[in-house]
Amino acid sequence: MSTKVVSQRSKNSEAAIFSRVWADEGQRLPVALARHVLKLQFSAEDQARMHELAAKNQKGGLSPEELEELDNFVRVGDLLAILQSKARRSLPKAGAARHG
Repeated sequence: MSTKVVSQRSKNSEAAIFSRVWADEGQRLPVALARHVLKLQFSAEDQARMHELAAKNQKGGLSPEELEELDNFVRVGDLLAILQSKARRSLPKAGAARHG
């Protein structure tokens, strides 16, 4: 597969599109929402399932349904990372908050 095709897919992935929606640097999340978003994480059960799927994938033993499930976890993780990045940029810097 050519680099151009992979690059085009990456540019048009759900995460890439979602990232562009949140890319406006001039708009910040309200502080309370930003703090809440930073607390979001996968449940212990989901983390265990991701680990199980990843280990099974390394051995090449995933069924098509399990591969789709693992891909879904990856996509949700990407979207969560984008939201959390926006949230971090929305919070005032520690020094700026004291001096502002």
